[in-house]
Amino acid sequence: MAFHAKLTGQNRSEKERRVREGHAHAALVYDDAACMGWCQFGPTEELPRIKHQRAYREGLVALPDWRITCFFVDKSYRGRGLASAALEGALEEIVRLGGGTVESYPEDVEGRSTAAAFLHNGTLSMFERQGFRRTRRLGKNHWLVSKVLPTNGQPAD
Repeated sequence: MAFHAKLTGQNRSEKERRVREGHAHAALVYDDAACMGWCQFGPTEELPRIKHQRAYREGLVALPDWRITCFFVDKSYRGRGLASAALEGALEEIVRLGGGTVESYPEDVEGRSTAAAFLHNGTLSMFERQGFRRTRRLGKNHWLVSKVLPTNGQPAD
């Protein structure tokens, strides 16, 4: 809920309301009936809050059509490629919903040890494998990455 506009009340009930009203998007990864993880995405106006806001605004040229803001993988399923599968599903859904410019804010873990439980924005290498390009650095280990997806059946640039 941290990436949605500032909220009051219970996060769970607020998130449920947003989902029911169509104001929350995620690609979910299941093992039978159990949800193992997800990738949260949405239009910029749906997810106005991001980390490293000051650095982000300093180099802002234009807002993206879509943001990918958060990943979660249950600890018993980590290390199996679920975040990558969730990212792939989110990108497919974004194309289905109209495509356009997609941004995210992953962490570069190259050459250092980082606990998977704290990689809420995913890893830079995972995004680069999906064709995202580094736009600019947002923090010591965080990057702004972007990709243009096909719009209305038209190929991306």
